[in-house]
Amino acid sequence: MRKLFLTFFYTGLLPKAPGTYGTIAGALVALPILFYFPPTTLFLATILLTLIAINEINKEELQSGIHDASEIVIDEVAGIWLALSMSGATWIQIILSIIFFRLFDIWKPSVIGRIDRDVKGGLGVMGDDLLAGVFAAICSAGTYQILQYFSLV
Repeated sequence: MRKLFLTFFYTGLLPKAPGTYGTIAGALVALPILFYFPPTTLFLATILLTLIAINEINKEELQSGIHDASEIVIDEVAGIWLALSMSGATWIQIILSIIFFRLFDIWKPSVIGRIDRDVKGGLGVMGDDLLAGVFAAICSAGTYQILQYFSLV
């Protein structure tokens, strides 16, 4: 059951770029939540998911001895959920959030990289992706505002 959860229904086991698959799968699950409920619902679901994930990742790392295994993509799911809950629910904002999230998750600039390197256990695995989600939300919302200002959307 833990593997099902941590790999987000086994999307983390897909070959090549499991983080991208996890991000897309997470976004697809988030879409109905965003369209039928207020964004705070997705935000609160992200908090719940994060708390459970930190605990389960800690158990998995103790058992496997591997920190931040590539098949664990629940962190990408939480990161994209956070970005989507903060940035907005238009199609352009959703696409921008996914793009910016993947860029920050792969690039790991500034404090995102520091968390990835220095924080151990489930908190470290989840922390860098949550911060990438915050950065992605800010960039997505800002880019959308610029596009609106120039009447491009």
